[in-house]
Amino acid sequence: MAESDVKILGGWPSPFVMRPRIALNIKSVGYEFLEEKFGVKSDLLIKSNPVYKKIPVLIHGDKTICESLVIVQYIDEAWSSGPSILPSDTYDRATARFWAAYIDDKWFPALSGIPKAQGEEAKAEAVKQLLSGTALLEEAFHKCSKGKAFFGGDSIGYLDIALGSFLGWLRVTELNGLTILDAEMTPGLAGWAENFCADSAVKEVMPETRKLAEFAKMLFTKMRAPPST
Repeated sequence: MAESDVKILGGWPSPFVMRPRIALNIKSVGYEFLEEKFGVKSDLLIKSNPVYKKIPVLIHGDKTICESLVIVQYIDEAWSSGPSILPSDTYDRATARFWAAYIDDKWFPALSGIPKAQGEEAKAEAVKQLLSGTALLEEAFHKCSKGKAFFGGDSIGYLDIALGSFLGWLRVTELNGLTILDAEMTPGLAGWAENFCADSAVKEVMPETRKLAEFAKMLFTKMRAPPST
């Protein structure tokens, strides 16, 4: 199947859209990026993902695959000749999936909860949850990486993609004076983040921090605005 038959429906600010884009870059698969307009669901998106009606969607010929981590797993299996993304060991693969689920279910909601928090007490609680979760991920990094640069070992793997896709938004949060990846408290993750962002599979799709901060400002302004009548 020609590489021109590979398309990603998504939006540049979305960390979830970054995931399949990084995976395709790791596999050296060319693809067409179809940018969805913020706040508008295109007919193609609704047709391609009629259940959730959200990005990202991978279109591979006449097949559509939805949900970011499901797409990453599909890419790893569909282009098996390229570098492996999921660990080959059964236990390591299960561990990577466990922590990826933790990131989406617990860690990212804590991160996104900080700008949404109403009042200093609520914000302090959100920060506490985020830092606690980050400490757990620091421990997971040391166990999964086994002394190497990435969760996946010598190269970016499944869990690296799952967490690394949020680094742009993490940097936006840190612009407000909150240090999350600290060289003293989380030295493993601090070094990992530098290695991840410097990788050629990531650099072209990682949003520029100031541009993302402007988008975040617009997004949260819209979220806080009273509903129109």
